[in-house]
Amino acid sequence: MYFPRVHDFHATLLHLFGIDYRKFSYKFQGLDFRLTGVEPAKVVKAILA
Repeated sequence: MYFPRVHDFHATLLHLFGIDYRKFSYKFQGLDFRLTGVEPAKVVKAILA
């Protein structure tokens, strides 16, 4: 059974706003950071119904 993590919910919210969470990043101290973190995240489609 799959239990969504916080990063997955962030990815889901960005998806609902029409933003590609894999491309949405910002620079901080010379590194590219994503709001969903460095670990892979996925959109939780079960809560979109």
